[in-house]
Amino acid sequence: MDLSFIIVNWNTKKLLEQAIASLYKYAQGVTYEIIVIDNGSVDGSPQMVAKKFPKVKLIKNSDNLGFAKANNQGIKIASGEFIFLLNSDAYLIDDPIKNLVKRARQIENLGAIAPLVLNENRSIQQSVGYMPDLWRIFLWMSFIDDLPLGDFLKPYHVDHDRFYKKEHKVDWLTGAALMVPKKVIDKVGPLDDNIFMYGEDVDWCMRIKKHGFDIYYSPVAKLIHIGRGSMGKISKNAILGEYKGLLYIYQKHKGKLALQILRLLLKIGALARILIFGALGLACRQAGRKETAKFYVEALKMV
Repeated sequence: MDLSFIIVNWNTKKLLEQAIASLYKYAQGVTYEIIVIDNGSVDGSPQMVAKKFPKVKLIKNSDNLGFAKANNQGIKIASGEFIFLLNSDAYLIDDPIKNLVKRARQIENLGAIAPLVLNENRSIQQSVGYMPDLWRIFLWMSFIDDLPLGDFLKPYHVDHDRFYKKEHKVDWLTGAALMVPKKVIDKVGPLDDNIFMYGEDVDWCMRIKKHGFDIYYSPVAKLIHIGRGSMGKISKNAILGEYKGLLYIYQKHKGKLALQILRLLLKIGALARILIFGALGLACRQAGRKETAKFYVEALKMV
């Protein structure tokens, strides 16, 4: 079998149905299985899967185990040559996924690969980046990596459209759409269960690279990632989750001094964003800006 698609779901019934339907439509030219892990949904998601997609392997958890632990449940029973993690609020479009499988088999020493990820309006979604070392965290917190210097800086988050037009070797890929050879997982291990959500993809890619494998982004296939569909109001969760994930990654992979410097950089970054978004909220009378400033107040307290 070529592919094992693994989808973790939590109360996103309609989006999950769309995701699964897109696999049946565009996963042509490859053999595959679909594994859905439901994290205690109460919206009828498991019943929908069982009724409309009886061939899908369904794991029903009584509680929300988080993204990493639930994906690991799917990885454990997967039998594909490649494991493809797909968010429940993502779906394939246009180009068949067989293009990505073909490219993956051409790359020697492949550790992970991901397709082009688009927003609903077909604009490019930031989905890859380079390792969050202290220099890149500084560039991020100081807004320097927002400048159009992506090829030179190789930022933590690559957010420049022209970068995504061609294939690149990178350091990490978003867990929203991530394909990893099963043989690599057998050597590296699955996702870190200690991370509930946010940062587990970066940690996994770090471990994949430490084992000597390469990480690739390739636009030979593409998909839509709605982004906020599986989390609802994502801003607060994303901000706090990313801060928490980085702190955990540094505790796990870096020394005490590096962790102390990281905390300082995150504090400075949070303070800057509190001031900027707070001022914009007052000047422009935008409630969303004020709310974002409040989220960074929480982030500041956390670090």
